[in-house]
Amino acid sequence: MSEALTPETPEAVLDEAADEAGEEEPIKQRKNGLYPGVSDELADSMKSGWADTELRDLEPIAQAGYTAARRAALSARFPGERLVIPAGNLKTRSNDTEYPFRASVEYAYLTGNLTEDGVLVLEPAAGGHKATIYLLPRSNRENGEFWLSGQGELWVGRRHSLAEAEQLYGIPASDVRELPAALKEATGPVRVVRGYDAAIEAALTDKVTREHDDELRVFLSEARLVKDEFEAGELQKAVDSTVRGFEDVVKVLDKAEATSERFIEGTFFLRARVEGNDIGYGSICASGPHACTLHWVRNDGPVRSGDLLLLDAGVETHTLYTADVTRTLPVNGTFTEIQKKIYDAVYDAQEAGIAAVLPGAKYRDFHDAAQHVLAERLVEWGLLEGPVERVLELGLQRRWTLHGTGHMLGMDVHDCAAARTETYVEGTLEPGMCLTVEPGLYFQADDLTVPEEYRGIGVRIEDDLLVTEDGSRNLSAGLPRRSDEVEAWMASLKG
Repeated sequence: MSEALTPETPEAVLDEAADEAGEEEPIKQRKNGLYPGVSDELADSMKSGWADTELRDLEPIAQAGYTAARRAALSARFPGERLVIPAGNLKTRSNDTEYPFRASVEYAYLTGNLTEDGVLVLEPAAGGHKATIYLLPRSNRENGEFWLSGQGELWVGRRHSLAEAEQLYGIPASDVRELPAALKEATGPVRVVRGYDAAIEAALTDKVTREHDDELRVFLSEARLVKDEFEAGELQKAVDSTVRGFEDVVKVLDKAEATSERFIEGTFFLRARVEGNDIGYGSICASGPHACTLHWVRNDGPVRSGDLLLLDAGVETHTLYTADVTRTLPVNGTFTEIQKKIYDAVYDAQEAGIAAVLPGAKYRDFHDAAQHVLAERLVEWGLLEGPVERVLELGLQRRWTLHGTGHMLGMDVHDCAAARTETYVEGTLEPGMCLTVEPGLYFQADDLTVPEEYRGIGVRIEDDLLVTEDGSRNLSAGLPRRSDEVEAWMASLKG
C-alpha cells in the first residue's frame, strides 16, 4: 500500500498549516514553505494541466423513483419538522487505514447514495418538505486537497460532483462541509438519526431529544417491513448470487479438506465481491461440531470427510440488499444414518414453517409451526418426555433448537430491528414482506443428555421467503433442500 507523499502531508499537515496561517476550515491555502516536502514549482504544476472530467447527461439511478416515494412518506409522517439522516463517516481500522465504508441503511434507503459523510436533510416547506443531499464535492485542485489529503481523489478515487449527484439521485445537492454551521443556526423542531455522524449530532445537540429521534428511527425501520418492487428484485439478485456461491463451495470441498474452513469462507467471498458489493454478514462456515455454535465466524477449523458442513452465507448487492441462506451439507456428499435422521427432522420443520408464511398470518405462526415439528421429533426420539404440548409450553425443546425460526430480511440481514414489537413480532404478514425460515437442531459435543451418536451434530436449513398476494415465493428455491436432492446436487457438481 502506497504511503502519502511524506509522512506529514495528508490532512494533518493541511490542517496544521491552515491553523498556523490563521486560515479558516475547510479551505487550506498553500503558503511558501508551509507544506514540508512540496516545492512551489511542484505545487503550481499540480494545479493545472488537468482535463475536464465532468460527467453530463447522467441517467438517474434505477431506484430514484422509489427513493422519492419513500421520502414523500417520511415527509407526510413528520410535517413541519426538519429531518436529518446521515450516511456516516469512515471508521479507522488501524493508524491511517479505514474499514470499507457502508452507508447507514436509513440514508441509503432514502437516497440510493452510498458515499461517506453524506447527509440527507428534509427541511419544512410549503406543502411538505424540501429535500437536499449534502455531499463532499470534487477534491479542490487549487489548494492541493486532491493530492495532499489522504482522502483526496488522487488517493481514494474520483467523487461525483454536486451537479452529477443531482442528476443521479434526483435531489438538489450542496456541500456537506457547510451543513454543521447551518444546522446550528436552524430553528424549529428537528429530528436526527443518531449514531452515524458525531459532528452532525453536535451541531444539533440543543435542538433534539432522544425520544423524538427514536421515533424517526422506528418509522424508518417499520417503513422497510414491506418491500417495494425494486427491493424485491434486488433481494432476488442477492439470492441468485448466493446460490452460485454455494455451488462454488461444493466444487472445492476437497481443497477445503486439505486446508480449513477458511477455504470455504474465501471461496464464497470471491463470489460476493465479483457479483455484489460484499458479503451481507460474516459467513458461518462451520464444519463438524462447530455447526453447534450458532454464529461460528472464526472459520479456522478442519473440514473432515464424514462430518457435516453448516454454511450460512449471503451476498450483498451493490444497493446493499442481502441474502441469508443456510444449507447443511455432508462433506463427502452422503449423509450418515444419524445425520440424515436429524437433517430430515429439520427439513420437515422448515416445510411446516414455510407453509405458514401467508398474507394475513401472524408473524409468529411460522416459528410455532416449525417448533411443533421439532418438539414432536425430540419426544419421538426419547430425548424429551411428552406430551408435545407440555414440551412447548415449558420451552423444553429450546435446549436443542436454541433460536427463533426467522427474521425480516432486507438492507440489514436482521432487517427492521428498530420496529415496534406490535408491528413486527406481534404483527401480521403482508405481501411484500421478506423473511427467513431457518429452524435448526444442535446437539453440543459435550451434551451428556443425548446419546453419543447425536453429539457434535448441528443442522440448520434456511431460505428467504417473499410474501405474495396468495402465499409466498421461495427466493432461494434454486438450492436443493431435501436430503436426497442435496446428495444428488452435490454429486452433480463434484462430477
